[in-house]
Amino acid sequence: MGHSRVAASVAVWYLRAVAFVNFLSAVWVSLGQDVRRHNQADLFTPYLLTAGFASGVFTAFLAVTMRRRKRAAWILNLALSGAFLALLAFAMAFPEIRRQPQNWVSLALTAVFVAALLAGRREFYARGDRSNPRLAAAVGAGGLLGASLLAALLVTVADRSGAPATFLDRWRYGTLRLVSVAAEDHPVAGIAPPTWVDVTVNVLSTALVLAVLYAAFRSRRAVDPLTDDDEKRLRELLDRHGERDSLGYFALRREKSVCWSPTGKAAVAYRVVGGVSLASGDPLGDPEAWPGAIAPWLAEARAHGWIPAVMGASEEAGTVYARHGLDALELGDEAIVDVAGFTLEGRAMRTVRQAHNRVRRAGYTVRVRRHEDIPAGETAALVRRADDWRDGAVERGFSMALGRLGDARDGRCVMVECADGDGRLRALLSFVPWGPAGLSLDLMRRDRDSDNGLIEFMVIEVLRRAGEIGITHVSLNFAMFRSVFERGARLGAGPVLRLWRSLLGFFSRWWQIESLYRANAKYRPVWEPRFLLFEKSADLPRIGVASARAEGFLDGPALPKWPYRQGRRPYREPLTNRRREHVETRA
Repeated sequence: MGHSRVAASVAVWYLRAVAFVNFLSAVWVSLGQDVRRHNQADLFTPYLLTAGFASGVFTAFLAVTMRRRKRAAWILNLALSGAFLALLAFAMAFPEIRRQPQNWVSLALTAVFVAALLAGRREFYARGDRSNPRLAAAVGAGGLLGASLLAALLVTVADRSGAPATFLDRWRYGTLRLVSVAAEDHPVAGIAPPTWVDVTVNVLSTALVLAVLYAAFRSRRAVDPLTDDDEKRLRELLDRHGERDSLGYFALRREKSVCWSPTGKAAVAYRVVGGVSLASGDPLGDPEAWPGAIAPWLAEARAHGWIPAVMGASEEAGTVYARHGLDALELGDEAIVDVAGFTLEGRAMRTVRQAHNRVRRAGYTVRVRRHEDIPAGETAALVRRADDWRDGAVERGFSMALGRLGDARDGRCVMVECADGDGRLRALLSFVPWGPAGLSLDLMRRDRDSDNGLIEFMVIEVLRRAGEIGITHVSLNFAMFRSVFERGARLGAGPVLRLWRSLLGFFSRWWQIESLYRANAKYRPVWEPRFLLFEKSADLPRIGVASARAEGFLDGPALPKWPYRQGRRPYREPLTNRRREHVETRA
């Protein structure tokens, strides 16, 4: 297997080297001329070595897909390079071809690439979506038609030759520029557009090639979401081991998929976003069975060419994931309040105590109930108000949000309602169960016209009344990079740490990173570190984009959606709401 891996790496690095030379030839005029001259008449260059930006993009794309072990990319490269090697070997039978030394070099390099493909064939195992060939054909045909018509339109508008030419002639010219690498050698009579038109058409050609390649090599988008049986089994695991992880209940988001251990005693819940298999929190179930669930999850990711990643894992789970080849990066800390140790007394809690008393004097009251104790009519009304108070049309949340409100299966969740002195509902919180004696904050909504400090008042009331519902600990929000703000403010902090803290403070103007940390710190919580698990550092940008898409901060390309209709889609709490509420609840 070691030799197979080396051979696969040789094939990938060959494509990278050729892509680099192609790009270099596109900007270095003399080198580009030499490469083109060595690819004409009796001279051959190695497989895919041509001078030009488009060929560089094409080769680089193949290098990327080969590095991701795509089987379709291996088949395409073997077919193209094998045919080219056979043609070159046949041409070497002619003396005028054989006497050129560079042709022997090209033959040797191409043969090495083909041999590397054959020797490393077992390493290219990632399967694409079954619909990829049809999609690629449709994109190619439709894209070629659209791009050629656009090219013809550009030629019609920009052509200043003055010679008579029909639209068919202009369309033929544009199509030739799109598909031919030697369009200059076959000009169309009567058409002489400016250089920028040719450059634009070449860019269109490159974009079309990339679109076809993406459609042909894309990974499978997703697997089956949770079934009723999966959800039932996950709830059984939560009943037995739910106290281990405050994020465990969020594994029940129904857009997720699940990988089970052979014994059924553990599971990894995940979602595929942008080619990233994104898990969140710890595996569910018995820690001794975690490896049995992690291994098939990683195997499935590799089989489909997905990048495995875990958001918000605890230190215990991170250690287990590390044994399976994943690296760890500390993301921040989760704020956990121990109810028994929480008090409003003392100088340190003066600001929080004053805010609580001010809201209480304004006539606000709080009611705490399990979801199962709320009549159906009241639940529907609460759901409508929560939707009305949602911040924007985009619903956000993945790792710390359940994605629904008022579902009959979530009866053990806790609803916290806050009404003003006139009895009008002005805010609500929803917590999911964290084992038999804990809660984890899920949803936070309030009327923007209500008094400042309302959410802070509600959180304190939950902590003070926790005994009424048998709660001993509560998980609040996640503070990203908390340790940087805390240690960077200490006397004697080093210059690197102070610079990192200053940068995070600058970005907090938009993302409220520091404000969230300070808002959580008011409750004097216990800070539990959470980690991002990944396989390769080079994958971190893709993982970051996939995480942002999963949480709802970035929208992927999609067709326009019908306006939101009440009751047809689950409710998700925007994480920005949770952050903004804490920032606004200052004393």
